Amino acid sequence: MAARTLEYVGVATERQREVMDNDTVYWLGLTRIQGLGVRGIHKLTGHFGSPKAAYMASLTELEASGLPATVCQSVFAQAGLKEAEKEIEAAEKARCQLVDFDSSAYPALLRQIEDPPLVLYVKGDIQALSGHCLAVVGSRHPSAYGLQVARRLARDLAERKMVIVSGLARGIDSAAHHGALEAKEGRTIAVQGRGMDGIYPAENRRLAEKIVESGAVISEFPLGTGPTPENFPIRNRVISGLSLGVMVVEASEYSGSLITARLAAEHNREVFAVPGNITTAQSFGPNHLIKQGAKLVGEWMDVVEEFSPEVRMQLLPSGEASDDGQGGEDSGRLFDEALTPEQKKVFGALRVDEALFVDTVLDSVALPQAQVMQALLELEMSGLVRQLPGKNFIRKL
Repeated sequence: MAARTLEYVGVATERQREVMDNDTVYWLGLTRIQGLGVRGIHKLTGHFGSPKAAYMASLTELEASGLPATVCQSVFAQAGLKEAEKEIEAAEKARCQLVDFDSSAYPALLRQIEDPPLVLYVKGDIQALSGHCLAVVGSRHPSAYGLQVARRLARDLAERKMVIVSGLARGIDSAAHHGALEAKEGRTIAVQGRGMDGIYPAENRRLAEKIVESGAVISEFPLGTGPTPENFPIRNRVISGLSLGVMVVEASEYSGSLITARLAAEHNREVFAVPGNITTAQSFGPNHLIKQGAKLVGEWMDVVEEFSPEVRMQLLPSGEASDDGQGGEDSGRLFDEALTPEQKKVFGALRVDEALFVDTVLDSVALPQAQVMQALLELEMSGLVRQLPGKNFIRKL
């Protein structure tokens, strides 16, 4: 088609020309058009190839996209672009980075969900969005047990290079963020249900500042958006979408955490749950999820072992097998001395990145079956090997 000139590009200042050369302004512009919505914008940009191309299309071409006539007329009139430019300037003043759907920094996993956000507002390290993420969510009114477990598991997983994602809410969310920050080089992402010109709840402002130092606080909502109740279910799909899996630690029957777990299942992500006391209301959620097939979690390894071999190997902490790199030769010698010859052969046949069926282990070790089974039992009892369902064995990380 003949290229249509965008009238708004003719604005005089060099700064405005620079903004209009950035695809983000077109993504933001479309979000300002009434009646379009996230799914409508994805339909429109899919039809034309990019948001800028949609704005450059003729009215006839826009109407051929199948969108309502009023929406097509708004896009043709270049509605939303002036507001988008102001939003970009406001985001810069608020020290927010904007990551649009076409950006290389946009999280790959989040792109896979049905209605991914068009633009993310980010404070902190954008690289955190590309890490291997696990969502940890739960009750805003947890027990002391729930707080302790969420904090410990988040810390243990963050020490294995897992990025902990949560919603910055009171209770389990806050405990998960704190636990991740306690880990050496631990990173965490807080997904807000409001605009990035504020923190909700206000009591977590200092926590948010700490998160920004190594991880990120993000939102899909424009600046000035308040923490209204309808925003939080929308926010939950981002928590799930960023993550390889969602772990629920205490949640009542009608908790938003169960919405996040349901979204995780819809996104084809892993669902994990920490079991709780059957007499308490907060335990209903995780116990119900376990009944439905969620993976029961008692330690960090229960989470990591569910991921692909490639992810598992990247989460393997360097130096853990050699006592943090100190005394590696001595540790190796003591390890060898602690095992019998049979145990060494069996241990050597196992892998850390893939569970092996018992028949595979038997075939790969030149020992009688009884000795292999005895060695596997002894290695499991000593904590060096873990048996998974179906007679599969794996080295512990």
